[in-house]
Amino acid sequence: MRFLSEPKYDLTYDDVFMAPSHSEISSRLEVDLSSNDGSGTTIPLVVANMTAVAGRRMAETVARRGGLVVIPQDVPISVVAEVISSVKSAHKFFETPITLTKQQTVADASSLINKRAHRAIVIVEGNKPIGIVTEDDLKGVDRFTPLSQIMTQELTLMPDNLDPRAAFDFLNENIRTVAPVISSNGDLVGIMSRIAALRATLYQPALDAKGKLRIAAAVGVNGDVADKAKKLVAAGTDVLVVDTAHGHQKKMIEALQSIKALNLNIPIVAGNVVTADGVRDLVKAGADIIKVGVGPGAMCTTRMQTGVGRPQFSAVLECAATARELGKHVWADGGVRHPRDVALALAAGASQVMIGSWFAGTFESPGDLIVDSNGRAYKESFGMASKRAVTARTSNEDSFERARKALFEEGISSSQMYLDPVRPGVEDLIDEIISGLRSACTYAGASNLEEFADRAVVGIQSSSGYAEGRPLNTSWRG
Repeated sequence: MRFLSEPKYDLTYDDVFMAPSHSEISSRLEVDLSSNDGSGTTIPLVVANMTAVAGRRMAETVARRGGLVVIPQDVPISVVAEVISSVKSAHKFFETPITLTKQQTVADASSLINKRAHRAIVIVEGNKPIGIVTEDDLKGVDRFTPLSQIMTQELTLMPDNLDPRAAFDFLNENIRTVAPVISSNGDLVGIMSRIAALRATLYQPALDAKGKLRIAAAVGVNGDVADKAKKLVAAGTDVLVVDTAHGHQKKMIEALQSIKALNLNIPIVAGNVVTADGVRDLVKAGADIIKVGVGPGAMCTTRMQTGVGRPQFSAVLECAATARELGKHVWADGGVRHPRDVALALAAGASQVMIGSWFAGTFESPGDLIVDSNGRAYKESFGMASKRAVTARTSNEDSFERARKALFEEGISSSQMYLDPVRPGVEDLIDEIISGLRSACTYAGASNLEEFADRAVVGIQSSSGYAEGRPLNTSWRG
């Protein structure tokens, strides 16, 4: 990457723009978005290890589209092992269905139907599909009504041997937006929608050496970190993230050294830092990938409370350059609000971009769907250094220590993340991001992410320059 003019101060994503360059790329689909940082992703997106964002459904869905989800450190190891097992057992093409029996009620269905973007529930006997219930079927029906009374029994069942194009054609010819998928003996294998079949032609799943979906997990820097790391790897995690708000500290160095001594043979990510010195020290201690970002996150109040942090674009640029010199990589963590920010982080040299709060307001995030007084659906999000997160993290400590630690809060404990009615699922947001990123690569004349970071030409803009690039949804003439 090069600047049109050298900056005199540190920069956020809003402070910069990318100028177009000569390009010989004829189609955005020619661009290879896979990363070479060892994480195994085919798109450079990592879902941040936030309790309100990263869970089983998110991990499965994002990995199927080529990204990676980091399960938070606050989750007990036994639960993380169950999540990893669930994700590894998920089909790499067909979506996981929500299933109920015909004796269960509309209330049961209503509590589950928003858990997946396909918004359908398969009614089963044993493992055989006997009906399907959609969101429309639940409207205006008493909540105690058995599903047997409202389910559609004339099923269109898709065989499990179809490729993406054939699956789309099958649904199109049968005038169905979604259908259960069955094996040759009639057992339920999954569920497939038209849009999922289309996406499968545009994305490649992130798979491990055994052809299973990839997943990452986080540990903190307190307690027996090496033992936790060993158990997570034994459970099947593909990438280990050693995470703390202030990564350039003694405890992080010691944690990394203890983990590196285990020779786990998976990538070790560590952070967060924002300086070249921080990168050097964590790499020396054993990190393969450095997580960059202090204070740019939507739920984070660190900069306002402490004055500590750094504008994210400049932090990523400096840290990525240092990591590259050492043969390592960085993940840009935080500050992403628009697809342009993802492109700019990668132009600055990041191998992945971590997204948290943006993905909190989706069907796949772990929280319950809540509807406000105006009928708008949202989910609650909170920062991982907030009082709410600290309370959960210290639940096994005595009341005195818990009360004392709760005094130190650097994050928002409750924020309403509204679902975009046009893009309510995480895959909808991924489509938007990846479309923008592919176009950005073609503007730079880059066929892959390494070329993009090398060829990108970036300039500095005023707040008016940033405002000029924003679309207007009303007339500017009044």
